[in-house]
Amino acid sequence: MKKITDERLIMKNLKNIRIAFAVQSLGIFAILFYEFLQGGIDQMRNNPIWLVFMVTMIVLAYFSMNISVDSERTLTKSNRSLQISAIVTLLISLIVGILTANTPGYGIWDGAIIGGIIFICGLVPSYYIYRLRKRKEEVFEEDEDE
Repeated sequence: MKKITDERLIMKNLKNIRIAFAVQSLGIFAILFYEFLQGGIDQMRNNPIWLVFMVTMIVLAYFSMNISVDSERTLTKSNRSLQISAIVTLLISLIVGILTANTPGYGIWDGAIIGGIIFICGLVPSYYIYRLRKRKEEVFEEDEDE
């Protein structure tokens, strides 16, 4: 295949891919909604399409993070941003963990496990954005040196 160099064709191709992705996502969502109506949330999550849907949305979110960091107008301090994100994530996970531990039928270990999972799941995207911003800072510093 020959590489497309015309920007208009590249944009048209990206728009076509976006439309195809939207149609595919709506189709997956429709199938999962049908499963939900037929057998409830457990049957919907037992369908392998659920895993495809979740992985697709996670990948899309990470790609969107990459684009949002690249489109930031001002250079954000990556270390400060990571510290703030870690503190906020820690506070949220502590609050959810405490609320879970105080819920009838759950104990301290349940609260600790749920709080820990929320903390890890919140810290991973924060660290990813930190690495993207750090890379952007390094490129910016190299451009200034030249």
